[in-house]
Amino acid sequence: MSGTLRFEILGPQRAWYADREIDLGPGKQRAVLAVLLLSVGRSVPTGQIVEAVWPEDPPANGPNVVQKHVAGLRRVLEPDRSPRTPGQVLSLTDAGYLLRVDPDGVDAVRFERTVHRARQRHAEGRATEALSELAAALELWQGEPFVGFTGPIFDAARQRLVELRAVALETRAELTLDLGRHRELIGELRELVAEFPVRERLRHQLMLALHRSGRQAEALAAYREFGSLLREEYGIEPGEALQELHRRILRSDPTLTAPSEPLTAPAKPLTAPAKPLTAPAKPSDDRQLPALAPSPTAGLRSGAWEPPSAPGRFPSDVGYPPPALLPPPILLPPPVADSRPARPQSPPWASRAATLAGTVLVLFSFGCLTWLVILAYAVWRRSWRLAVAGIGYLAIVVVEVALLDIEHPDAEVPGLEAVTFLGLAVVTWILGAVHVILLSRGLWAAITGNLGGSAKQRAQEERRIRREHARYLLYHHPAARDELRVGRPDLPRTFDDGGLIDVNAVPEQVLTGLPGLTSEQCRQIAVDRWLRGPYTSMEELAARCLLPPTATEPLRDLLLFLPPAVLADEARAPGS
Repeated sequence: MSGTLRFEILGPQRAWYADREIDLGPGKQRAVLAVLLLSVGRSVPTGQIVEAVWPEDPPANGPNVVQKHVAGLRRVLEPDRSPRTPGQVLSLTDAGYLLRVDPDGVDAVRFERTVHRARQRHAEGRATEALSELAAALELWQGEPFVGFTGPIFDAARQRLVELRAVALETRAELTLDLGRHRELIGELRELVAEFPVRERLRHQLMLALHRSGRQAEALAAYREFGSLLREEYGIEPGEALQELHRRILRSDPTLTAPSEPLTAPAKPLTAPAKPLTAPAKPSDDRQLPALAPSPTAGLRSGAWEPPSAPGRFPSDVGYPPPALLPPPILLPPPVADSRPARPQSPPWASRAATLAGTVLVLFSFGCLTWLVILAYAVWRRSWRLAVAGIGYLAIVVVEVALLDIEHPDAEVPGLEAVTFLGLAVVTWILGAVHVILLSRGLWAAITGNLGGSAKQRAQEERRIRREHARYLLYHHPAARDELRVGRPDLPRTFDDGGLIDVNAVPEQVLTGLPGLTSEQCRQIAVDRWLRGPYTSMEELAARCLLPPTATEPLRDLLLFLPPAVLADEARAPGS
């Protein structure tokens, strides 16, 4: 049956047996299948499935839960299999669960292979065939991959596929420009620039298409707009290739003109029938077809398109070599942040002023407005617990009002009702005031003796945010690696990257300070790097140096795996 099974993950997850769509079952069962599809043809350990499907709160009996979902998948993927016979499509091996299906039956694998073939055609100079291959690949997209699945593994795989789609779109635009269809591209390129606002290659292509269409002023305006975006958001300038194109447009360089013999066949739209993808793009390595799902700790590689030293070196003659001629960069997306809404931060004086105002309001209203103060705190801090407490205080005030005999103020109040009223008044008045005072985080930290710990946590959080910002810069603007010296604590610099370390570039003295490693392990990393070359991921580092998980876990958020600068320069060289 595996030969007729088809799976779609480039959009809503779906599966077919022949022409019949299969009901894949509940969400967690679908997530287990998605993990297996990411490693189709390879065994996936049970622990990795648990980590991917339940990243934050794994069940205590994780293997049993996975086994239950696998049994459900076997029922829908192999409905004719006898209960006691081993599975043919989904089986258990010594290394984990193995999904045996034709790789071309998975749309994501088919997409990658088709893009790979297109690059080969491009490298061979068969532009028309490359365009056809790219069109077929992009038509597979039905939306954002892995919708509804969260966690580092799904996020990394999603961003990798999104990046591969973006590179395919860029390559298609490059080929279309080379064939002289610049006027037809402008509208699609504007849409792509809106979808991927910081991808310089798309900006480069848009400027070139506008210039070739006789719209020089708009091309220069597009450059100014992009430069303002980079300076305001990241404090950096456009890359050298874009600056060079800007200078050539200003002097009306005649070599920027379109090819003399454009292809007359109508151009297909650049964008595939996919919803706009909001996930940040991650460049992927095209030298060989890798597995779909990198580890969440897959290494960062930085690369940037550089302008050629002489005109005519590349087909478009504007500074960007085709992807087939150099290894596209692999970038890990910024660390996955907590999906819950971030609590707003406020200066200390605001917290103290709110505490004072809330306490005064509670005391002077004799507890009648305690509920309002607590609900205000709930909105401010986005805390459902405080919201429940505020509703509780409101309920108490309602009961107090009900106990008062407003129509007969002089009537004698029964003893039980009087005691109940006084008790509730104490709760809303005195205890309410104490509650508001204790909502001051500074005061609570002083009472619990956690002032130092709180400061340490803030410092750690600040460094984590700086690391995320540095990774984001590398991810969107690879030239920042050299400009800001990210991951190089051994070099003088002014940019704070939160303590990131480029394991392929720093000297051995820096490696000796890695947390969780012995001096012998650090020495082993340096020697192995010298003998066998740079590392590409945390998994490769651990495998080559035989590091246990307890040693590598503290390093996941600190290490970068960028290619050495010499290799990056060689990759940009023509004919390499």
